[in-house]
Amino acid sequence: MSNTKSFKALVIGCLLCVASSASMAVDSMSAEVGTGNKSQIYRLGMQWNMDQQWMRSDKSEIWGYWDLTAAVWRANQFENRVGATQTFLDIGFTPTLRWQGLNHQGVYAEAGLGPHINSDVYDNFGRRLSTNLQFGTHLGLGYTLASGLDLSLRVTHFSNGGIKQPNNGVNFAVARIGYKF
Repeated sequence: MSNTKSFKALVIGCLLCVASSASMAVDSMSAEVGTGNKSQIYRLGMQWNMDQQWMRSDKSEIWGYWDLTAAVWRANQFENRVGATQTFLDIGFTPTLRWQGLNHQGVYAEAGLGPHINSDVYDNFGRRLSTNLQFGTHLGLGYTLASGLDLSLRVTHFSNGGIKQPNNGVNFAVARIGYKF
């Protein structure tokens, strides 16, 4: 099966799994835009809260959520050729931990790590990721308003974790807006 067909099957499978369970009601949705290494990323996501908290104090706690995302990557110097572009799709699933006030409003810091499947192998600006499987990590700072609007900035890194060489890694500065239901 081709990469495109495999990718479409994965997307459809993920959406069917999510839609099939009422207990998996989406808690929030997000949109992101990022840039780095002469590339851009545009991503939409759905999040589900984990029903667990850690390191709870009288003012704050660490809590988590599952983040399922679909993204489009655009590389502006494909195969290190000026003017050549590459566009491909990405599906990611990232467990994320967030340190925030008990009411889940106000300032927060978060970190996440999860797998991503890309529809093509990234090759841009002298940086190459030699597999379709990548791991995405991020560190972020943000603010959640009482209305549920969630604004953040993230630093995101993608690499294959050394599964295969070359593995130069790709970094993005990302702006994110979300809404908690």
